[in-house]
Amino acid sequence: MQSDKNARPKDVILKILLATEGRAQTSQTLVSACALLGATDNSARTALTRLREAGLVEAIGRGEYRLGQAARPLAADVARWRSGEARVRAWAGGWIVVHTGALARSDRAALRVRERALNLLGLRELEPGLAIRPDNLADDLSAIRRRLYGLGLDPAAAVFSTDNLDDARVAAAPQLWTPRRLEARYREQIDRLQTWSATRHRLDHDQAARESYWLGDRAIRELVFDPLLPGAMIDTQLRSDFTDLALRFDRLGQTIWQLRAPHADAAIAS
Repeated sequence: MQSDKNARPKDVILKILLATEGRAQTSQTLVSACALLGATDNSARTALTRLREAGLVEAIGRGEYRLGQAARPLAADVARWRSGEARVRAWAGGWIVVHTGALARSDRAALRVRERALNLLGLRELEPGLAIRPDNLADDLSAIRRRLYGLGLDPAAAVFSTDNLDDARVAAAPQLWTPRRLEARYREQIDRLQTWSATRHRLDHDQAARESYWLGDRAIRELVFDPLLPGAMIDTQLRSDFTDLALRFDRLGQTIWQLRAPHADAAIAS
């Protein structure tokens, strides 16, 4: 399994620091990881410097780094995928609604942040300026509102819940998330992760580390942005099976990288 492009050093550094759940990593480990995934040492070190300047990583000792303060709110939100089905509750038929019609759309950077915040909570635009999702998240409305604002949604956006969406919109809403396509992706990911795990012993350390990164990254991204639809819309057992497998694969990937790291660090230091 090969990626069709090299990884961006910035992304690799942040994802490794996120995956290690607060444990510091040496610059040698981070640069080595970037090199394994196709980046030059110089580009990796430049990325590390820029991430420090932006407050996204911080040095805690000589040559050791962890996520910086500026990265922690988003990192904490991204890490929610590990909680699996605990993130949802039974759905009573209501909806979370976000009205953004009064917000400017000319600032592209702000628009990207807004769209990311909405997507992280599984909200989809039902019509211009009106995004919705089933009201089945475990968090209450106040927590959902704080979470959206914390992720960068403009506080001027109205966030509320309703049980009175009209019949036509209720009928149209499920296809905003294409549930059958989501289920197909769950099955595809399960098959890919299981097949690779069963044959990984044929690979050397570097190849196994490289491929586990790409496979794990794709699976985790799928779960981070999963809309967490209720059982009335999607096969929640299939989603749970995928999450459980992704958690096991994540642990396997970390073990593979830990086995490789001492050799990589020694090679860079020599």
